[in-house]
Amino acid sequence: MYTQKIYSARQLAQWTRYETMVFTAIITVWVAIFYFLDLKWFKIPWTPLALIGTAVAFVIGFQNNSAYGRIWEARKIWGGIVNTSRTFGMFVQDMLTNEHAKKPVAEAELLLEIKTLTYRHIAWMTALRHAMRAPKSWETTSNHRTNREWGMLPPEMESTLEEDMKPYISKNELKKIMGKDNKQTALLYEQSHHLRKLKERGMIWEFSFLELEAILQELFTLQGQSERIKNFPYPRQYATLNHFFMWVFVLLLPLALVPQFAEIGAALESSPAWVKDLFVWFSIPFYVIVAWIFHTMERIGRTGENPFEGTSNDVPISTIARGIEIDLRQNLGEPDDEIPKQFPAKRNTQF
Repeated sequence: MYTQKIYSARQLAQWTRYETMVFTAIITVWVAIFYFLDLKWFKIPWTPLALIGTAVAFVIGFQNNSAYGRIWEARKIWGGIVNTSRTFGMFVQDMLTNEHAKKPVAEAELLLEIKTLTYRHIAWMTALRHAMRAPKSWETTSNHRTNREWGMLPPEMESTLEEDMKPYISKNELKKIMGKDNKQTALLYEQSHHLRKLKERGMIWEFSFLELEAILQELFTLQGQSERIKNFPYPRQYATLNHFFMWVFVLLLPLALVPQFAEIGAALESSPAWVKDLFVWFSIPFYVIVAWIFHTMERIGRTGENPFEGTSNDVPISTIARGIEIDLRQNLGEPDDEIPKQFPAKRNTQF
């Protein structure tokens, strides 16, 4: 645990190092101007700056709460997909039987129908996670320099949807699905049509058919909730203005902080003259700490606005979907060497 904390602290320092250098440059310039040009009159009182800082802190807190709410809702939605998927896999295996079949089929054909329905569900999860990773104009976190330089991309950015769905559905169905705008919706329609045909053949009892259709309805609901978060951005009037307010505070802070340290140095009666003279330079580390805290908190809020963008702080939908696939295929009785492995973590990060 201690090692993990050190690693996380190092990652955080690396993640914000460019801003830290900017803050260091800003305060160094301010202190140099104040010290060498003797601009002791150039200052503002703490009261208005404290009011600005308080307002910025409230807005940042509101943004972080809202962003965390979006992340947590997204995680609950995909947690629902996990549970519903497992239920679907169980229902399909136990509800497809020859008990009510008009014309009993061979066990091999029965198993093939179960596999087809299960694989189509995996294709649905594949289409959904690809749709959630599709870039939007308001998703800019992944374009930040520190995110680009780490080179950590989600699996959806390294392959195409068509390639990822090929193992799970037939060529004709794949061609049909790829012609639709909302491919995940089209797959659930295909799933429902397939269940209806099985019911008409008597391979699914009518009550079982209703239960399976209810599962599809729940999947539609979870899909719609996931799409709502993806397609409705965090309101720009909050995100953009909050960013500007933070920078206004950070740029005005030296006007109060630097003179304050100069006054403290002048009041050090028992200290040597050179300490009094140079004490103003101690404002540099204190300013960097305060500015870094405000900026980092604001950036954390911005990072959490889009939980499906594909950055290291987002909901790991690729890992979740692959985990469900492994569960479903293992319960179909497939050998381990035919089941894909879980997506590897990159820098202790799941996608």
